[in-house]
Formats: sequence, structure tokens, C-alpha cells
Amino acid sequence: NNGRYLVFSSDRLAQRSIFLYDTQQNRLLSLPGLNQPGVFQDQPDISADGRYIVYVSEQTGKPDIWLYDRQTFQSENLTKNNLGEVRHPSISGDGRFIAFEANRNGQWDIEIYDRGVSN
Repeated sequence: NNGRYLVFSSDRLAQRSIFLYDTQQNRLLSLPGLNQPGVFQDQPDISADGRYIVYVSEQTGKPDIWLYDRQTFQSENLTKNNLGEVRHPSISGDGRFIAFEANRNGQWDIEIYDRGVSN
């Protein structure tokens, strides 16, 4: 994580959800729209500036890598067209690259998703 923010998953609300803790304010921060009721969310990572969180969610019925933007409160499914399973996402410091494991070829490989240059 980036030092100020600690992102983690927990079953504290009776389902696996993502939480964000601000170490400067010593409190949990809200993540509007990220955690979906009745849906498993796990394995989060956060960009260096704290804006983007990548995580695994099963809200479409299979595990996918999702990207949550803390400025827009929007989540995007990055692997909706991936035929295999995915796990363990990690985001680059600037939020551009997301690395994750995928087994679409019958073995676990590292894949990189490039979000392109952002403004």
C-alpha cells in the first residue's frame, strides 16, 4: 500500500467486503458503490495517490478484476471478456497498469492490463 491508506478485505459485515483505512485521520473511509450487497469482494490493492482500488469481485457470477475510482465512485470490470479465472490484482503507483494472475491457458500466468495515459 501507499503509506497513508491501508486497503483490506474483511468479513466484518457478514460478507467479504473491501475497506479503506486512512492512517492520518485514523478512521475508515467510505467507498460508495464499491461493495455490492450479497457479492464477494476480495484481494484489494490501491494506487500510490489513493485514487484507484483494484480488487476481485464476483458480481457478474464469476471472479473478475474490477477498478474503483474514488473520485467518481465508479467501478469498471477490467476482465469481463477473460475466459479463465483471475486473482491477485496489483496496481502500479500511477494507476495505469494492473497486473494479475489469469489461468485462461490452463495454467496461472501474469497478465498486465494497460489503462493507457490518463489525465
